[in-house]
Amino acid sequence: MDSLPTVPHEKCAVHSLPLPLALTARLLPVAVLACTGWAMSSGPSTTTPAATAPKSPQKTQEATSGPSATAVARKYTVAPAPCTGVTEKTVKALVPGAKTAGQEIPSTDKSVRRTCSWNALKGFDYHWLDVSYEIKDSAEAAQKSYTGRVADKSGGGVVPGLGDSAYSVVNLTTTDKQQTREGVVIVRASNALVVVTYNGSDFETKKAPSTDEINKGAIKAAKDVVATLENGQKG
Repeated sequence: MDSLPTVPHEKCAVHSLPLPLALTARLLPVAVLACTGWAMSSGPSTTTPAATAPKSPQKTQEATSGPSATAVARKYTVAPAPCTGVTEKTVKALVPGAKTAGQEIPSTDKSVRRTCSWNALKGFDYHWLDVSYEIKDSAEAAQKSYTGRVADKSGGGVVPGLGDSAYSVVNLTTTDKQQTREGVVIVRASNALVVVTYNGSDFETKKAPSTDEINKGAIKAAKDVVATLENGQKG
């Protein structure tokens, strides 16, 4: 049996948005909801190599024939296709009624960041699953990003045995008496980050799935995504 983190008390927020609008927002196409945020943060690197003085033939040969420090530090150089990161079995279990192919979110640089989403309303039960890969310049850069994200989502717990480090948190929000419970799993594997977001609502009872259900579902998807990364393209 997987060892799961103990998720402390959830954070709850109450909003005044009318239910019809909340439901409409939940059912908007994924690309409309997510594309803007990703486009703002997924631009290609703007680093420009510094100008250097001409080198002697001997130094030039040494520089080009030696190992690249950047290449050594980058275990992963390409983000895998995200919609194949989660198995069909997992998609069917977590997002009943969703197309297993998923929908990839546009990114300005697919080698650096790729994201896929699944969402479906089956009867009155609604579920949404997002998974993303982010490739950093080094393990140190990935760790820095990981640490910052975990700090922004306090109240969760460590997920043992997943990547180099992993963290899970579950929160509950309420909009016009309609509950939604969302779980987020953040994983660092060498110089790559994996982020999984999974949530659910019941529009008949206005209740949300249990903390345990959402937490286990998010971790299950994260294990699929990390396995795809580790077995896929590497530098």
